[in-house]
Amino acid sequence: MARIPGSGLAKGLAVTLRTMTRRSITRQYPEVQPDLPPRSRGVIALLEENCTVCMLCARECPDWCIYIDSHKETLPAPEGGRPRTRNVLDRFGIDFALCMYCGICIEACPFDALFWSPEFEYAEYDIAELTHERDRLREWMWTVPPPPAHDKGAEPPRELPKDRLSGSAGPDRGKAR
Repeated sequence: MARIPGSGLAKGLAVTLRTMTRRSITRQYPEVQPDLPPRSRGVIALLEENCTVCMLCARECPDWCIYIDSHKETLPAPEGGRPRTRNVLDRFGIDFALCMYCGICIEACPFDALFWSPEFEYAEYDIAELTHERDRLREWMWTVPPPPAHDKGAEPPRELPKDRLSGSAGPDRGKAR
């Protein structure tokens, strides 16, 4: 089949004209929040109670953007036992300027201390302020949706705090942004 010279140009101009005649869509973003898909990934949240400071997340991170500091604490010995030591979390920070949001840290955590939060409004004016510490990561935990139930009548997952399961308000619920 012979090609007509200039048919590609005509098709391109037709696409341009079709696009020019459509109404433009303006997103009123700050005033109207976008509808996010369920279980969308925005930022990494920390459930500090589940963190045992094993540092697997920091070791597995390909960008080395997770900073963890801890100290050892000796627990009193139970009767007839010996004293035990445990790691206590001093600092847990994630540098979101370096993070590539791959989720390897979440998959590597054996104690379900890290979760994907749908929060996406965490931009800063200074790049140094993109390192968020454990207090901010804990705030984002309130935005993590509960995992979907696998079976009808299944018990809720153990890793979520009981006040989250009862539907009580978090620290930022009800406040204007």
